Amino acid sequence: MRAQSSATPVTPVAVAAHRDRAGLGTLQAALGVLAFSLTFPATAWGLEGFGPWSLVAVRSVLAALIAGGCLLAVGAPPRAPGRAWGRVPPPDRRHWPGLAVVGAGVVLGFPMLTTLALQTSTTAHAAVVVGLLPLTTALLSALRVGSRPSRTFWAAALTGAAAVAVFTVRQSGGAPTTADLYLFAALLVCAAGYTEGGRLARVMPGWQVIGWALVLCLPLTVPAAAIALALEPVRLTAHSVAGLLWVAAGSQFLGLVVWYRGMAAIGIPKASQLQLAQPLLTLVWSVLLLNERLTPAAPLTAAAVLVCIAVTQRTRA
Repeated sequence: MRAQSSATPVTPVAVAAHRDRAGLGTLQAALGVLAFSLTFPATAWGLEGFGPWSLVAVRSVLAALIAGGCLLAVGAPPRAPGRAWGRVPPPDRRHWPGLAVVGAGVVLGFPMLTTLALQTSTTAHAAVVVGLLPLTTALLSALRVGSRPSRTFWAAALTGAAAVAVFTVRQSGGAPTTADLYLFAALLVCAAGYTEGGRLARVMPGWQVIGWALVLCLPLTVPAAAIALALEPVRLTAHSVAGLLWVAAGSQFLGLVVWYRGMAAIGIPKASQLQLAQPLLTLVWSVLLLNERLTPAAPLTAAAVLVCIAVTQRTRA
């Protein structure tokens, strides 16, 4: 008798469901990129009324309050039929080290380093430097979770990163500045947070990943906010308040919620390459919101990066 295969047959319905899930994941990751693209202009607005340390600490506290409220209000589904919904239970102990990496990377490290950089750098320049984040995330993902993207994927990713690097060198006059060093350090800590968050989002909802990471940082951010507000002058304006609210609610929480969900659905490498569009979107916002001037190289970089995005999204990770 011929042995029957134990593998689950691939049906048209299963293929369609997989495509729908991938499409939704791509949309969620793209919404995260859109939210992140406004971070630097919003930070520049926030710096009009807050000091750098105050802005970062207060944004983290506000985001943690929003996340904590969601963890208490949304609740978790009942574990048995007939029981009421309960509060979201704390993550397993084995997940706390990963959440600590997320907190150190995307809650504390990246906001602080980029805010310090934006004191002396334009948002346009900072955005293009951070355009190297997709490649950094893909590299750390390959080391951390064992992903093995194809050669075509790596070729497209490296080409996009090279285009961003050339743009950065031309803008900075050939030598990295102190702001560039802050930004390069921000790349590393943020990529680590993205990689660990994407891994955790496979075993727990993405909004809980960033929610618990924010709550985990509260013992640090609350006293830091109190000290910074006491030492740094505060001048409340429409711009500074709007900037603070966006980086807290949009960038620090809602953007990361859809971003981690997208990474869990389509994979960390593919999701990270969508961020190649982030510096270009930030360039647009820097013109519209901050009246910054773009260099002629920006459209060429935009075209190269968009081609790289199309290639990476068509390759199989």
